[in-house]
Amino acid sequence: MGGFRRTWLEARKVFVRMLSSDGGGGDALVDASDPTKRLCKLIISCRKASALEHELDHSGIRVSPEVAECVLAHLDNAGMLAYRFFEWARRQKRGGCAHTVHSYHTVIGSLAKIRQYQLMWDVVAVMRREGVANVETFGIIMRKYARAQKFEEAVYTFNVMEKYGVVPNLAAFNSLLAALCKSKNVRKAQEIFDKMNNRFSPDAKTYSILLEGWGRAPNLPKMREVYSEMLDAGCQPDIVTYGIMVDALCKTGRIEEAVRVVQDMSSRGCQPTTFIYSVLVHTYGVEMRIEDAVATFLDMEKDGIVPDVVVYNALVTAFCKVKKFENAFRVIDDMEGHGVTPNSRTWNIILNSLISLGKDDEAYRVFRSMIKRCQPDSDTYTMMIKMFCQNDKVEMALKVWKYMRLKQFLPSMHTFSVLINGLCDKGEVSQACVLLEDMIEKGIRPPGTTFGKLRQLLLKEGRKDVLDFLVEKMKILIQEPLFD
Repeated sequence: MGGFRRTWLEARKVFVRMLSSDGGGGDALVDASDPTKRLCKLIISCRKASALEHELDHSGIRVSPEVAECVLAHLDNAGMLAYRFFEWARRQKRGGCAHTVHSYHTVIGSLAKIRQYQLMWDVVAVMRREGVANVETFGIIMRKYARAQKFEEAVYTFNVMEKYGVVPNLAAFNSLLAALCKSKNVRKAQEIFDKMNNRFSPDAKTYSILLEGWGRAPNLPKMREVYSEMLDAGCQPDIVTYGIMVDALCKTGRIEEAVRVVQDMSSRGCQPTTFIYSVLVHTYGVEMRIEDAVATFLDMEKDGIVPDVVVYNALVTAFCKVKKFENAFRVIDDMEGHGVTPNSRTWNIILNSLISLGKDDEAYRVFRSMIKRCQPDSDTYTMMIKMFCQNDKVEMALKVWKYMRLKQFLPSMHTFSVLINGLCDKGEVSQACVLLEDMIEKGIRPPGTTFGKLRQLLLKEGRKDVLDFLVEKMKILIQEPLFD
């Protein structure tokens, strides 16, 4: 096997023990009476995917549909682990677990996220046999394909719905158009709309989807053309339509025109929503017009509209843009005073701003304050780990990683990648290999750049045996891309 392989295996044992140790913290304790927590801890701590079914069989835990839902939601970032648990629960002795439609949808989304499309369609086939597939099932698949820039596959999904016992309707048509538009292919969406609008009777939502697509393009003349077509078809704009128009105008720097649209809404008795105000506040913030951002926020309150977390986050962004962090923290205090709980996005805005300004120590202080008041998300952990790695503080990055694992938070592909890249840059090849193997075991395919960086280091150090081992591991994640 070679000296390095033995060294790597020894390093792996130490590294895994370090990352999985509880450190005596109370947060690491799992309530023995909570089957969801017990299952999540068992699944996440299982080092070999091939051993997972055996571990689950010997856990003695009976899984209810409700527990399965919670576990699958927790495994959203680890598609293969989610799938293995899903299949194990379905085939449990004494009848198995009758998964809810929501559980089916969760595992479909998890598999699509890591591009395990054949397994995804296998799950859909099970739904067909159980008679539980619905329009939303195919809407999820269309969105995932479009997000992966697989537009023809998204259209294919719409076209095979009847094969799976689901009749395409206007909601499905709208889902296809929305999937394409949100993935920056409004031209394809418009082409499909022009071909199929006689098959379905477009409603305000249909036109709003196209309006949003052209607004994001951005192509304001085409957006106005679709708006005129909407009116000619007898569809009256609703609050969603107005919101899309305001957002498109703001994104193209036409905030004064957007304000006139809001004024027109009000004159027609259509009260602007918190979303519309959040767009205005955010745009003023981006343009560093902090006085206008604050004035708009106050106008909203005067109009009797209660601010939600989205509007508050826009105001936090505005203050961060002009480097007034004390004001941003006052906004958080005001939120909590009004019963609005800051979410991970609130804190991430501040963290991202501090890191971009090189205020790393302050960012870490904010992170430590955040974890006492809010659950960090994948973006939070990725930002903090990347910050420490870029500043040659890999030991601090590992500290954040260990905390994340103690919280039983499954790292995303991006979180794994930033730490592996950081370890590679530091020359910690053994630890990088351990993490890459863990990433693969969890069913997450490493980006080509990350795998390529580690590959070059292994070849440079004459460690082809380890590279071959990892390449073999990678092969388990390679599946045919689509058609069943």
